Amino acid sequence: MILHSEKFKDIRIAVVGDVVLDKYVSGIARRISSEAAIPVLLAQRIGHVAGGAANVAANLSGIGCSVSVYGAVGNDGNSVLLGAILYEKKIENKLLQIDGRPTTIKTRIVAGNQQIARYDIEESSALSKHDEDLLFSSLLEEMDGLDAIILSDYGNGVLKGSLCSRIIGTAATKGTPVFVDPRGNNWNRYRGAACATPNEAELALVSEGAEIDEETLSLHAHSARKRYGLRNLLVTRGAKGMALFLEDGEEFFLPAFCVREVFDVSGAGDTVIAVLAALLIAGANWKKAADWANKAAGVVVTRAGTSPVSLEDLLSLNQVERSGKVVTFEEATARVEDWKREGKTVVFTNGCFDLLHSGHVHLLRHAAREGDRLVVGVNSDASVQRLKGPSRPVASQEDRLSVLSALECVDLVVLFEEDTPLRLIQALRPSVLVKGADYTLPQVVGRDVVEEAGGRVVLAPLLEGRSTTNIIKSCR
Repeated sequence: MILHSEKFKDIRIAVVGDVVLDKYVSGIARRISSEAAIPVLLAQRIGHVAGGAANVAANLSGIGCSVSVYGAVGNDGNSVLLGAILYEKKIENKLLQIDGRPTTIKTRIVAGNQQIARYDIEESSALSKHDEDLLFSSLLEEMDGLDAIILSDYGNGVLKGSLCSRIIGTAATKGTPVFVDPRGNNWNRYRGAACATPNEAELALVSEGAEIDEETLSLHAHSARKRYGLRNLLVTRGAKGMALFLEDGEEFFLPAFCVREVFDVSGAGDTVIAVLAALLIAGANWKKAADWANKAAGVVVTRAGTSPVSLEDLLSLNQVERSGKVVTFEEATARVEDWKREGKTVVFTNGCFDLLHSGHVHLLRHAAREGDRLVVGVNSDASVQRLKGPSRPVASQEDRLSVLSALECVDLVVLFEEDTPLRLIQALRPSVLVKGADYTLPQVVGRDVVEEAGGRVVLAPLLEGRSTTNIIKSCR
C-alpha cells in the first residue's frame, strides 16, 4: 500500500473516553525555596494542549480524518479552554458538560527540559446512568456514518459503567470496528473489540501481575486476548517496540523506531491507537498499520509535552520505508546534529522542485560542493498550491521527495508545510544556505539565522531557460 493524503480525508472516526486538558508551566529554576527544599520556578510560558481522549482525536485530525470526541467535562473555565483547542483542530465537540464534575486537568511544571512536578484535578467516579444515556444517545445519532470508534480509557469514569459494552455491541451490528486503549485489571467491558492496545504493565495487570518478558509475552497476550474476547491485541513495549497478536494466531514483533533521544513519552499511546485505526480503515493490513503506528509513536516521543502526529509526519514516514534519505522534521534535526558533532559542514537549500529538471540538478550539485552534507527542504503540496496557485504542483509531494532522494548529491530530504523554510532553518542551523542567483541576499529566507550562527549564504548560478513553468507551457 502506498500512502497518500487522499486516503484519510473521507475517513470518519469517533473517539469516546476521558478527555484531559494538559497544562504546561515552563521556565527556569535557579534557586531553592527558603520555605522548603524544593526548586523555585520562574515561569516564562503557560500553555494548554488536548490530552487523553482529546489527544487521540487531535492525532486523527492531524492526519486528515474527520473526527468527533465524546466525553465529560465540567461547567468551568477549563472546559472552555479545551473546547477552543478542539475547535482550532477541527474536532467536532460532543463533550457532555456536567455540573459539579470538574474538567480533568493535568498540570506539569517544567524547568528547562526537566519535568519537576505535576498535579491533577480530576473526578474518577463513573458517570450516572442519566449522563451515560445522554452520551450514548448522542453517539448513536452518528454511528451509521462512522468508519471506526476508539475507546480511550484513562480511568476517569466515562468508560467505567456499561458504556463500553453498549457501544461495542451496537457497533458490531453495524460492522463498525471498535479499538480500545484499556485501563484497569478487568477488561470484560471491552469484550468484542476489534483490537486493544495495552502497554506491558497493563497486560501484566490483567495477567494476575505476572512478569512479562520475552519468553512469556506471547503466552500472556494470547491468553488475555481470548479471555476477554478481543479479536486482536497490540502491546506497546516502550524502547522494545511493539508486539502484534492477531486472531488467526499470527504474531509480529516490531522493533522500536530509531530515535536519537526520547524527550517525552506523554501521549505516545494516543498516537499509536489513532494511527493504527486510521491506517487500517485506509486499507493497510494489520502488520503495516502497526508498523506505521510504531514509527509515528517514535516521532512524537522526540517532542516536548503531549504532541499529536501530523499528516506531514506520516507522509515522511511513508518515504522512510523506501528511502533512508527522506525523513521527518525531528529526524532531520537529529541527523544534522550528528553530522555537526562529526565536524561535517552541513549545507541547506529548499524549493518546490515540481517537475525536477536540469536547472534543479545544476543548483543541487552546486550546493553539494559547498560542504559535506546537503539537506533539501521541500514545500508540501498545500504549500506549493498557496504559493503557485491551484493548478500546482504537477507532481505530488511523495513523487518530489522520491525523485530528490534518488540524487547522489542529496543526503537528506525533509518536507515542510509552511510557505517558507524558516522554521526548518532555525532548527537545523546549517553552516551554508544556498539559493539560486535569481534571489538577492536580502530576499533569502533564513539568511539572518545562518549568518548570526557564523554561517554563510551562497547564491548559485542558474541554467538559463530551465524552469517548471516553461516545461508546463511547452506541453500545452
